[in-house]
Amino acid sequence: MSIQRELIETLQLNLIKHKVILLFGARQTGKTTLLKKLLTSDDDVLWLNGDESDVRLMLQNQTSAGLRAFIGAKKTVIIDEAQRIEDIGLTIKLIHDNYPEIKIIATGSSSAFELKNKTNEPLTGRKLEFKLFQFSTKELVNHHGLLNENRLLQHRMIFGYYPDIVNNLGDETELLKNLADSYLFKDILMLDGIKKPEKLIKLLQALAFQVGSKVSYNEIGTLVGLDSKTIEKYVDLLEQSFVIFKLNSFSRNLRNELKFSRKIYFYDNGIRNAVINNFSPLAIRQDTGMLWENYLVSERMKRNHYDKNYCNSFFWRTKAQQEVDYLEEKNGKLFAYEFKWNSKKNAKITKTFTSNYPEAEINIITPENYLDFVL
Repeated sequence: MSIQRELIETLQLNLIKHKVILLFGARQTGKTTLLKKLLTSDDDVLWLNGDESDVRLMLQNQTSAGLRAFIGAKKTVIIDEAQRIEDIGLTIKLIHDNYPEIKIIATGSSSAFELKNKTNEPLTGRKLEFKLFQFSTKELVNHHGLLNENRLLQHRMIFGYYPDIVNNLGDETELLKNLADSYLFKDILMLDGIKKPEKLIKLLQALAFQVGSKVSYNEIGTLVGLDSKTIEKYVDLLEQSFVIFKLNSFSRNLRNELKFSRKIYFYDNGIRNAVINNFSPLAIRQDTGMLWENYLVSERMKRNHYDKNYCNSFFWRTKAQQEVDYLEEKNGKLFAYEFKWNSKKNAKITKTFTSNYPEAEINIITPENYLDFVL
């Protein structure tokens, strides 16, 4: 698929720049598979897996000489799931600074390397970071063709874009439940020693039912049985582990605009539905609007990232409940988007917004024109 090929080419170019490569993304998104395509059989590679306890022990509290002995004559070191290893930032720094001829690639299903780095040794100036998401609409259009992928829109809204799900039609429900149960919470529980995983599951379920709505940590805390500070901490861990991401509110002119609010989306619709155990077809669901909005915002996020479309993303809402689903600000210009699953209904942006931001470009996104938004 073209995005993976482009990423492989980018990684190949940057490996020769004497930089540590950090490849982030949720578990099961294909990071290891991509690296195996990047490195040929001729490459002299030491593959290490941070999920293995003996690897973690060998890489902890090492001296530069000890690391040299461990690596031997290998020219490239790959550390999978590096966030599992204590002080991994310092270990990578020691290898990089003392043995510059060794190429280092570390993958992580959490971006929170700092949480495993007691000495707080930075890799600033030594690293290049890349992200690999679940498959995107653009990738699958390139692979299957636009017509076939468009026909699968409702399927994608329910089951999402994890590679294993896309490649195993008919087994989606079982695979997603296994993915959520076996992998989803693994790094989060390990990273911070969370003692009550049932609270984490309740939090995710609460967030799943509030997709597209303003999220209050106080309200969710009351629902889940945790204080707001703990909710904020768990949300940050979930975001660092590529399960969810936040969208902040936009405010410039009006007194009654919400200034410090956020909405929370799932990186993948399939995981969102696995959390609430609902894989029913859209025709009998009450949350189709939520799924449509989550799908569009997450696919737009992937599209902007891969296309290097650098912009600020927001939602807009007033205390009087007037709202615009999604905003982008780029080069001083505003682009406003309202998402409507039922294109037959008359949809428009609230006049409160258009009168106060008359320069904004207005767009209504429906199943008839969504491909222009996500491709």
